[in-house]
Amino acid sequence: MKKVKDTGPHRPPGSRISSKHQITIPAKALRAAGLSIGERLVARVEGPGRVVLERADDLLAEYAGVLTGVYEADELSHLRDEWD
Repeated sequence: MKKVKDTGPHRPPGSRISSKHQITIPAKALRAAGLSIGERLVARVEGPGRVVLERADDLLAEYAGVLTGVYEADELSHLRDEWD
């Protein structure tokens, strides 16, 4: 039987950077950060050896409905009818 190297209790769990510059983030850390599969993240450098991942802004959700009340009911339909 092959002996497995004991990493000991003092070595914190971590990830390695692959040859394709990819990193696997532990599921426990993702859950604790409130992140889920498919979310877009932005990487921000905070100094040597420190990169912070943040959820990317969802521009559609941020701006959807901001013009509510700017136009009267059916005003845009009337403007479109002028194009014909």
